[in-house]
Amino acid sequence: MTTAVNRQFIIFNINEVNKIEFAEVLETSIDTVRKSIDGTKTFVKWEGTTPECIKTLTTAEGPYNLEEIAVILESEQWSELIT
Repeated sequence: MTTAVNRQFIIFNINEVNKIEFAEVLETSIDTVRKSIDGTKTFVKWEGTTPECIKTLTTAEGPYNLEEIAVILESEQWSELIT
């Protein structure tokens, strides 16, 4: 049995989101993926073997583990700073 700590994450340009087979990843649809602040990037996560659709991405960054993606998602590119 896998847990959240075994998840892998890949960041990629939003213009490639149509390549994702949502049955193979843990997001549900193109409408529910989280986007970067500027709307140009998104990410998906999975457990176990890397899905084939991930291998077709040409702008992929990663894969990242849970600890690595948490740091990335706290950055200005992904989270608005509250002042």
